[in-house]
Amino acid sequence: MKRHPASACLAGFFLFLLASQASIGGQCDNDPSACTAWVKVATKDGVVICSRTRAGSPIKEFRSVGEIAASSKAVFAVLDDPEAYPSFMPYTTECRILRRTRNSLITYQRLDLPLVSDRDYTLRSSHSKKAGPNGPIYRILWKPANNLGPGRKPGVQRVEVCEGSWVLEPTGANTTRATYVIYSGTGGAIPAFIANSGSQIAIRKVFDAIRKEARTPKYAGLKG
Repeated sequence: MKRHPASACLAGFFLFLLASQASIGGQCDNDPSACTAWVKVATKDGVVICSRTRAGSPIKEFRSVGEIAASSKAVFAVLDDPEAYPSFMPYTTECRILRRTRNSLITYQRLDLPLVSDRDYTLRSSHSKKAGPNGPIYRILWKPANNLGPGRKPGVQRVEVCEGSWVLEPTGANTTRATYVIYSGTGGAIPAFIANSGSQIAIRKVFDAIRKEARTPKYAGLKG
């Protein structure tokens, strides 16, 4: 049975999530002319969302910035605990760590989405930390690694493109400016305008889920 939490990780169709070695810039960093400039498309619930297009792709890349009332260490701990995602991340029904090293993860994730079949993918993520004026700044990068995960499953659409990043910058003792960038395929024949519109809703829901989780006892006491 399909679950329909109050919107989600990509409401309508709505993919995304954690981890990689390459910069999210990818195509854009290597060839700036391959991407348009960022354009602000929405501001709601304290999250500013911008989008841009990549050459030859109807799916937009999104960059979102919002404040989270928690230390950067706490927010990073939330994002670095993917096995807990099914308990709070919208539409996430399964998230397994296949391999963890000091600064990287390989995770398999499956999403239960409304109106369409389940989607899944395996991601390789890397993270780093550096000192900032108000505390540690964390960066998480990711890209697909389906060749390192489980094979295709009947009735589940495999997502081949999913790359992005989080940057967590402290703005005070217990506040963090989070910048989230995501570029993801749909894993099936979903119209681009539906995917692009749903992504904006989903991004706000993701921020909301992380804000709530960071306030739980498991993470709330993490400082600096």
